[in-house]
Amino acid sequence: MANVNQFKNTRIEFHILQSFPVTCLNRDDVGAPKTAVVGGVTRARVSSQCWKRQVRLELQNLGATCGTRTKLIANLIADGCEELGASPEKALECGQKVERIFIKKAETDKKGKKAEDEEDSASDEKTDTLLFLSPNEVKSLAIKFQENGFNPETVITEKDAKKAAKELAKIIGSFNENINALDIALFGRMVAQAAELNVEAASSFAHAISTHKIANEVEFFTALDDRAEEPGSAHMGSLEFNSATYYRYVSLDLGQLYQTLKDVEAMPKAVEAFIKALYLAIPSARQNTQSGASSWEYARVYVRNGQRLQVPFETAVKSKDGGFLQPSIIELKSYLDKKEKLSGSLFGCIKSFEFGEDESFSIDDLIKCVVESFVNKA
Repeated sequence: MANVNQFKNTRIEFHILQSFPVTCLNRDDVGAPKTAVVGGVTRARVSSQCWKRQVRLELQNLGATCGTRTKLIANLIADGCEELGASPEKALECGQKVERIFIKKAETDKKGKKAEDEEDSASDEKTDTLLFLSPNEVKSLAIKFQENGFNPETVITEKDAKKAAKELAKIIGSFNENINALDIALFGRMVAQAAELNVEAASSFAHAISTHKIANEVEFFTALDDRAEEPGSAHMGSLEFNSATYYRYVSLDLGQLYQTLKDVEAMPKAVEAFIKALYLAIPSARQNTQSGASSWEYARVYVRNGQRLQVPFETAVKSKDGGFLQPSIIELKSYLDKKEKLSGSLFGCIKSFEFGEDESFSIDDLIKCVVESFVNKA
């Protein structure tokens, strides 16, 4: 009998308010803080991928088992083979065999000749695929190569790249039905050449948007030469910055997380690590010069069933008593309370928690309460 997914359609939703002073948390292509127009006014923005990257790094710092996402596939597999006794040369051959699956063939002209700027040398070919593999999956491949005397041709026999990719996916799957990398389970994986390796993300991150109107400002700076022979600046420049109270929406699908991990006992630790990383993660841009190091100011966290719900802050919050945080908290609470009433039974609330106003309720208490709410449900 197949295991029943007792967490199906259950989500943990985080509605977070976080204020930052002078910062440039996430830059666009010209080095300016990213923005978006919401409700007809310009808002500060931090992209979802920016914050997800920092959450992933914090997971590593917290000691969670994480995968490796890299274009240097050959070296990754080679390291795994060397650990099992392969010579550096044989290990690299195995790694290169896997990497070649993900190298796109050079485009040809009508005469069948390669473009002039592309050489026929395999050493010059590079994969444009960021392959995301868990430690178990790398080990599985290395074991398969070891069983075949580290002869890559007997492990991956197909010549066509698509067929070889399916062969690779089958090897990984036959050894390891579970992915032991928490970040792959949380953020997903897409492998165009082998759909069998795709993993649906358990987490969903919205772009962080300021709750209020902003206008980027410009900092003019100079640098002095310690050994200057004449007075004046040795270098001048300018940087853009802003300050904002951000609304962050993050959803964690417990059903999908369990479907990937396939381990009930691993769920509490996985959720604990995720919430800790979410709390600690700060975008890394310009931290040495503008040091944006603010933690959560307020959060409402739901454990519930049903459709996801994000607060749009469509009407920009107005400053009150010198700041945007308090009116943002009021607007956030009001919107969520209203939607819960209007949604009725469809809101599906199992538990809800508020963080940031009660000093006796720490992030550790929040984590404990959230975990207990879905463990008891299971």
